[in-house]
Amino acid sequence: MSCRAGFVWETSQHFCRYLEECGIACELVTPHMLAAPFFRGTFNCLIIPTGFANPKYSRVLPGLRASAPRIGRFVEKGGNLLVFGAAIDRADAYDWLPFPLQYCHDYRPRSVTFGDGNPAGAILADYDAGCIECDGIFSNPFECGTAVLSCSDGAVLIDRQVGAGRVIVTSIHEYPSRAFIAAFCAAGTQTLF
Repeated sequence: MSCRAGFVWETSQHFCRYLEECGIACELVTPHMLAAPFFRGTFNCLIIPTGFANPKYSRVLPGLRASAPRIGRFVEKGGNLLVFGAAIDRADAYDWLPFPLQYCHDYRPRSVTFGDGNPAGAILADYDAGCIECDGIFSNPFECGTAVLSCSDGAVLIDRQVGAGRVIVTSIHEYPSRAFIAAFCAAGTQTLF
């Protein structure tokens, strides 16, 4: 069985092509499809790219909020969720996740350190962790999961088990490494969304 990713955005992006080059079948899931009760997709993972909460870049946030219960069930049943930075200082940007998360938008390069050997740290395998572009930090990582990658002012990648699936939230402003994306997508169970 092949790995399938749902890419949540309004139009196809280069990220979709990158996923396909990594051997992951990618299906665009628009905000309207995401919120539609009749939409049924089967995916190993859902990917929400950077800028999802900033109205200058997308209109994805209302769809995420409308489908929050479905997203929660998807992860609980074994699907994986990869969420990038909101790209806006907005306290409620992540209120659709199944746990509370505090994000502070602050785009700049950061020196990132690795936590406890969590395999999610492989997201940076293709990059110099001493100078990685990040669009912000998460200030409450211990309330919502494991801080896998951190910088001097907060966490930049949080990993949390939710039911049989995982949620990884990161503010890293780069494509994930090929090894990470292949492993993350393959680890998720093909689940009906």
